[in-house]
Amino acid sequence: MREIGYGDWEGSTLAQMQASDPEVFARRQAEKWTVSPPGGESYVAVQARVSDWYSQLSADTVAVAHGGTARALMVALEIETSASAADLTIEQGAVYVFGDGGLRKYS
Repeated sequence: MREIGYGDWEGSTLAQMQASDPEVFARRQAEKWTVSPPGGESYVAVQARVSDWYSQLSADTVAVAHGGTARALMVALEIETSASAADLTIEQGAVYVFGDGGLRKYS
């Protein structure tokens, strides 16, 4: 699954993002779910995208995704809130199983 788009900030470090546009960077840090990077996506947009994808599934499915996409799916499925998911640590190499019983993590 496609990761959140960082637009002009794609491939930048946090320090580079802050230096390139301090006002937007500060707003995004304060309102991470709704503020998008310049030319990029907000988590709200990613949430809508993954929600649409998930609603079309008709069988058990294995999907590979980055942390931002996983966070957005957690909110879309009401496993997390936007406030809790925005800074949630997503482990590298872990398997997250989304289902009727909620979320299980295997690492």
